[in-house]
Amino acid sequence: MTRYTAKRLPIQTGPAAWNAILGPQDPPVPLTHDASADFVIVGGGFAGLSAARRLRQLQPDASIIVLEAGRIAEGAAGRNSGFMIDLPHDLASENYAGTGDDKTLIRLNRKAIAFAREAVEEYGIDPNFFDESGKVNGAASAAAHAHNLSYAQHLAALGEPSEVLDAQAMQELTGSTHYVSGLFTPGTVVLQPAGYIRGLCAGLRRNRVQICEHSPVTGFARAGEGWAVSTPTASVSAGKIILAHNGHLESFGIKKGRLMQVFLFASMTIDLDPESLARLGGQSRWGITPSDPMGTTMRRIDTAQGGNRIITRTCAMLKPGMNPTMHDVARAARVQQRKFDQRFPQLAGLKMEYKWAGHLCLTLNGVSVMGEIDNGVFSACAQNGLGTARGTLTGIGAAELACGETSDITHHFSAEPEPKKLPPQPFASLGANAYMRWREWRAGAE
Repeated sequence: MTRYTAKRLPIQTGPAAWNAILGPQDPPVPLTHDASADFVIVGGGFAGLSAARRLRQLQPDASIIVLEAGRIAEGAAGRNSGFMIDLPHDLASENYAGTGDDKTLIRLNRKAIAFAREAVEEYGIDPNFFDESGKVNGAASAAAHAHNLSYAQHLAALGEPSEVLDAQAMQELTGSTHYVSGLFTPGTVVLQPAGYIRGLCAGLRRNRVQICEHSPVTGFARAGEGWAVSTPTASVSAGKIILAHNGHLESFGIKKGRLMQVFLFASMTIDLDPESLARLGGQSRWGITPSDPMGTTMRRIDTAQGGNRIITRTCAMLKPGMNPTMHDVARAARVQQRKFDQRFPQLAGLKMEYKWAGHLCLTLNGVSVMGEIDNGVFSACAQNGLGTARGTLTGIGAAELACGETSDITHHFSAEPEPKKLPPQPFASLGANAYMRWREWRAGAE
C-alpha cells in the first residue's frame, strides 16, 4: 500500500506579527471526528486557500476540507513581507531581472493578482489589506542605483513602466535620508498578508469549505480508489489530495534532496506615538524592496493595517531541519536594529515589539513543484520566495489539475523541469549559508 508519513511537523519561531497586530481570532476549529470529502487540502496559506477557492469555482457542490497544522495566518502566510509582485523578481539575480520568459511570468503573476482582487471583492475583505499602491526598489549606493537603472532598462524592453525617484523623493516617501534613489513600479499589491488570509478563510467558510486548524497531517495512505489522510485526532477519507505546504513537501519524503529550506527573519516596531511619527515624517504607507536582492526590505503601515509601524526584514539562513531557533532570531534582530537605526537615526533605538522567522522553499533552478505526484495527489509547493503570487498560482493550478482542467497556469508549471538535486549535507548548508552571508555583506548599506 502506498503510504506517506510526515518526518516532521511545522515549527514556528517567534510570533507571526502580521497576525498578532490584528487582534484575536475566533477559537480554532480542529478536526475532531473522522470525515470524508471529495478534496482534502493540506495547508491553509496562500496556495491552500487559493486552491480551495478555485475548487469551489470549478465544482460548486464538492466537499472540501482544508487541514492547517497551526492557526490560519500564523505560518508563512503571516510572516512574509506582504508584496504580491507582478514583475520578474528573481532572488538569485543581481537586479531581479529574470532569465526566462518574463512576459509569461508577468502575465501569470497578474492572473494571481486578479484572482486575489476578485476574492477581496467577493468575500468583502478589507481593501486596506490589499493595497494596489506599487512598490519601490530602494538604492543606498551608486552600485545599487546602477542596479535600478539596469532593471529599469530591462522593464522598458518588456514594455513595462517604471519611475526613477531621486533622494529627495525617497525622503519625502520614507522620512529617511538613507536612500540615494528608488525605482517605483506600479503593479505590485502591498498586502497586510494576515488580514488578507483571514478574510479569504472567512469567505471560504461562508462558502461551505471546512477549514480545520490545529490539525497537522501526520500521513496519508492509499485506501481503495481514494486516500486516507491522518491527523493526531481524526482522519479524512478523500478522493483527491492537494499538498499546499510548500517546503514541508519534503517532510513526506517527496522531492527529497531537491528543496532548499530557507528562513528569512524580520522585526516590527511598537506602534509609533504622535511624537515619533512627527520625527519620522514621510508617508503613512510604503514598501521598499532592496535593489540588491540580498539587502533589506522595509515596510511602513498605518492604523488601518494594524498600527503605525515599520517592518525590517533581512538575514537569510538555510535550515534543512526547518527548525530555526530563538538564538537565530536574536542574531538577525541585532542586524535589523542596526539597519533600522541607519535608515531612521531620528528613531534610533526604537523598540521592536515583534521578532520572528519565516519559512521559504527554494529550488536551485527556480522551479516550483506543481502537478500530480501520485494518483490523485497534487502538489502546489516550492514557491521560491514568492509565496503570495506564486502560491496563489500553484494553488489555482493544482486545483485545476485535480478537477481535470487545464489552463495557461497548468501548462506553464507542468512544463517546468524537475528541481535540481542539491549537494549532499553538510556541504549544501555550509556552502549556501556562507554564500548568503557573503551576499548580505556585499549588499552593504542596501
